[in-house]
Parts: sequence; C-alpha cells; structure tokens
Amino acid sequence: MYVLGILDGGGGDETVDRVVDGAIDQLAQAGRVGVIRYDATIADGTPGALTTGGDVTVDLGADGDWTASGTGLSVQQALDRLTPNCDYAVVVGVPSLRYPAVVVGDDPIAREHEHTTTDTLATISSATELGDIDLRERLEATDPHRTLDSLVERVKRSSHAPRAGAIATFTGRVRRKDADDDTPTQYLEFEKYEGVADERMAALERELEARDGVFAVELYHRTGVVEDGEDIVFVVVLAGHREEAFRTVEDGINRLKDEVPLFKKEVTLEDEFWVHERS
Repeated sequence: MYVLGILDGGGGDETVDRVVDGAIDQLAQAGRVGVIRYDATIADGTPGALTTGGDVTVDLGADGDWTASGTGLSVQQALDRLTPNCDYAVVVGVPSLRYPAVVVGDDPIAREHEHTTTDTLATISSATELGDIDLRERLEATDPHRTLDSLVERVKRSSHAPRAGAIATFTGRVRRKDADDDTPTQYLEFEKYEGVADERMAALERELEARDGVFAVELYHRTGVVEDGEDIVFVVVLAGHREEAFRTVEDGINRLKDEVPLFKKEVTLEDEFWVHERS
C-alpha cells in the first residue's frame, strides 16, 4: 500500500478538502483507497496524541465496509489495519507523518509548522493544480507501506496456495540494547542503493521461489527512520511443508542482509554512526 500525506501549508481547510477529494479520485482509478483523518482540535494536538490515539477517523470510501472514529487507534495502527486490503492510503492532518506528501499552500510559516515529512511530491495552491500532476506515478516511485499481515495475505493469494501446507515468517525489529549496561538505541535509519537494492531484492525472491516445494516469497525492508521497538524487515514464505518454509525463511533473511545494499545508521542516547563504517 502506498501512503500519501496531505498537509495544509496555508491553503485553508476548504482547499485541503478539495485536494483530498481530487487525490482520492485519481488513485481510485487504479485501486482501493483508504482515508485516514486526524483532527488535532478534538485530541490534544501534541505529537504524543499521534502515538496514543487521539481522534482518528478511518474511511474506505464509497465501496468500503467500515468507518472508525475516535476509536483510540493511532495513525500508525490505522494504516496497518488498511494495508492488507488497500492499494493506497490518503492521510490528512498529520504533520509528523514520515511518508510522501502533497502540501497545499505556500505560506512559509504554515509550512514550517505543518510539514515535517521527508519527501514532498508537490506543493500546490488549489485542487485544479492537482489535475496537472500524475499523482499515482509520483507516489509509486516511493517505498510502499507493508505489514506482516499484508505480506501473509499476498502469499495466500498465490495460485499455488491450494498445494501449500505452511507459511513461515520472520520479523526483524529495532533492539534497544544487547545488554543491560548498553547505551539505549533511539532509532535506526536505513538508506538503500537506489535501483540496485530493489533489483537485488526482487532477484532474491525469484531465486528462493525456484526451490522445490517453495511457492511464494515476500521480502520487505523499511527505509528511513525506524524507531526503538518498531519492525524493520519481514520475510514471508509459502511452501508445501514446514521444512522448506523454515529453511527458506532463514536463508532469505541471511541473504537479504548479505546481498542487498542497505546502509544503516544507529542513533543512541550518546552517539550516532553508520554501522558499515565501524565494521
């Protein structure tokens, strides 16, 4: 699922709403769109509210089957709920969102307050300008959002699923410390060798799927900032039997770490460094 943030950079609520509608119309031509709205006037509006819940409304649009408002979901939890069933998500009103964004308006003060995402796809002043942008193309050039559940659902849809008796998975996460007296890790930041990393990941999936008894393999590694306790990497294998599934999961994570060009910065309470420079 590709995630798009829409932020008010001084354009005003009405203009932002029209841009949201235009973005949904564009993306809905290619797949199912989930919408997440965060209202900081109902919650306390602080960054903490985004992690503890606040008021989050989730809407799957005209063909959706549920809407949730004020449920105590965090924005991240709402995204994770949508991921297995949606191709795109539009998130409105979340300035701390670490996903690509369209900024509505060009007021420097408003933009400084609103926009803390790492990737601005476009800055526009009206919904009309959105019509001149291939939003889907720009969004699909960014990294998608994946969860373990969404990857499991993908392999279950394999045409070989009726012959499969096993799904094995691996999840790698940010470890705070190795020992009690270690300096705690605050977050890791990952960068990939553009183009090469994606090609190598896809080739590795094909090589693992070519094994006898293995029907589908999904590999996913996050990039950007991944905070303490968050998931980093997933390996999911659909196989005929557990032996092939377990063996392929282990080989998959080992080869991903050895062969896919990803670079890791570790930030602790006392220091920050690129791990490969200390190897």
